Amino acid sequence: MVLFVSGVMAMTGCSKPEEPAVLAPLEGEINDLATDFIAALVAEDFEAASGYFDAEMLKAIPTDKLGDLWEQLLSQVGPYQNEISRKQETSEGYEVIIATVKFEKSPLNIRMVFNGDHRIAGLFFQPAEDTAVETPPYSAPNYADLERIQEREVVIGEGAWALPGTLTLPAGEQGSGQEWPLVVLVHGSGPNDRDETIGPNKPFKDLALGLASEGVAVLRYDKRTLVHGQKLMAEVPELTVQEETIEDALLAVELAMAMPEVDASRVYVLGHSLGGMLAPRIGAQANGLAGLIIMAGAARPLEELMLEQMTYLAGIDGDVTEYETANLEEVKEHVVRIQDPKLDPKTPLDQLLGVPAAYWLDLQGYQPAEVAKTLNLKMLILQGERDYQVTMADFGLWEAALSGRNGVKLETFPELNHLMMTGSGSPVVGALSTPEEYNTAGHVSVEVIQAILEFVN
Repeated sequence: MVLFVSGVMAMTGCSKPEEPAVLAPLEGEINDLATDFIAALVAEDFEAASGYFDAEMLKAIPTDKLGDLWEQLLSQVGPYQNEISRKQETSEGYEVIIATVKFEKSPLNIRMVFNGDHRIAGLFFQPAEDTAVETPPYSAPNYADLERIQEREVVIGEGAWALPGTLTLPAGEQGSGQEWPLVVLVHGSGPNDRDETIGPNKPFKDLALGLASEGVAVLRYDKRTLVHGQKLMAEVPELTVQEETIEDALLAVELAMAMPEVDASRVYVLGHSLGGMLAPRIGAQANGLAGLIIMAGAARPLEELMLEQMTYLAGIDGDVTEYETANLEEVKEHVVRIQDPKLDPKTPLDQLLGVPAAYWLDLQGYQPAEVAKTLNLKMLILQGERDYQVTMADFGLWEAALSGRNGVKLETFPELNHLMMTGSGSPVVGALSTPEEYNTAGHVSVEVIQAILEFVN
């Protein structure tokens, strides 16, 4: 798991233009400031580095915490080596510098968001493709028949939070009157695109092509945190999963049901990872939904999974260092704080795994499997047995709550990882997968496609 750091962006004017990110020339003060900021981080001069923050950012991540976060990051990705590339964007009225930086274990994008006063108002460390390894172009899986599908662009929602998406339909004559069942795809955590791209893999695109080839339409879209990241930080500082995920999933369901090519009585939501965890909440709020497909969906509290993942990754090489041990102890303190029923909504995010208190408070007490048990919906629960991010412990909770119910099917796949793709286990930890697998091109297993088709049909 890669550390994500986000700051609170200050408003810089009465309004901001609603415009897509556009490339800007790499020149001028912003680019120089980004260079100096990264240099200060690498030199571990955190007082100098935090001097580039605006007031809200400094409040969210004070100097000492910036040092802690940087050291946490290095414990996961290894020492800094060099900068690979850089680009500059203008997005929603902010100037953004994205520096792709090589660390010993993994490359990262350092995304620095500058406000109108040329101060850093947002900071993200995000996974980047390893430029030393050529990423092969996407190729459709063998089970996809491109001659049997058609796609068109759609828009989810309207106004300030509208999202671009793709509708994938089984091929047929326009106006033929054919109505297809449809599956809405809901992403996992992070600013995902509509294909849920990770490295060379596009699991949501695999699902769309595979299902539509066999008569099931699919609607997928770019996530709100990808399209409107800066705007969210500025206007929704107390972000919850409702704004991050659920609202757009409901809008996608509503759009699908209104489409003439879609059988409105057979619209399903497929949630992957965090999307699977939230699927019961989506199901409880959606009107007329036919059912839920929960794919590698977390059933335990999110903060517990984050600690479990970090513990697993720290020991994946067979050696947990003294620093990694200390880092895990600090993460445990964060988890205790997050789970405190009296969690103060004003607690700084640097004390809460880099996530706002409002987000954690919204999830406190949420038990996905128990909520699912209250829903009068068909359900399909899918789990890869080699998944290290959402494990068989989560599947066990779904099974305990839902096993034996009419209209519910639970299925596991011994060889599949979190992306529902095959891979080989680590020689140290045995059966579970590793993050490196995500850099190997693959496709969602045909077994998963078949399980979904049988469920929907």
